[in-house]
Amino acid sequence: MNEGTTARILLVDDHPMMRRGLRDLLELENDLEVVGEAGNGEDAIALAQQTEPDLILMDLNMPGIDGLETTRRMRDVDIDARIVMFTVSDEQGHVLEALRNGADGYLLKDMDAEQLIEQIRLAATGRMALSPELTQVLAEAIRVRPKPTGQVPFSSLTKREKEVLRLIAKGQSNKMIARKLGITEGTVKVHVKNLLHKLGLRSRVEAAVWVLENEAKG
Repeated sequence: MNEGTTARILLVDDHPMMRRGLRDLLELENDLEVVGEAGNGEDAIALAQQTEPDLILMDLNMPGIDGLETTRRMRDVDIDARIVMFTVSDEQGHVLEALRNGADGYLLKDMDAEQLIEQIRLAATGRMALSPELTQVLAEAIRVRPKPTGQVPFSSLTKREKEVLRLIAKGQSNKMIARKLGITEGTVKVHVKNLLHKLGLRSRVEAAVWVLENEAKG
């Protein structure tokens, strides 16, 4: 999300009052727009494919498939919106699984409104959104996340793949990467999808960490 642009957000929560409250809060901001609401995982996947949001705010506990499984299925069908879990659970296991399943952030529902808006803006620009008290859990998540079965050296990637990865590591969105490299947003999406598959990663956050860990090794 660049200055002057609006982040398009999909709300996923099985409580209508929570969705209404979030919508009312976000609609006060000129740079944030709610483009849809879903009360369960199946509807969320369909709506995400239909509306192509920039950011999905995802509840953890929902009837049917929960937020963790919904996130995994979204990544499996190539939904590349940033996904931020929004939940009451601060259990380490939930945070770890969310990040492994492809989430780009994890926020707790007891945070104040100003802090929530700030974190949503961070997520919309491609950075990690995380409740402050979960910072240590994130560090643990990065340390213990599953490694790719076949290690791919940074030097083996093409010049364009390296360019895309470096920009992901800087928190650039697909739109921003496309503009920077002079290619279409669709082409960037293909590059990101192929890179995540090649490296055995599930999210842009993991890709950013992978760059930091592997670029220096060549």
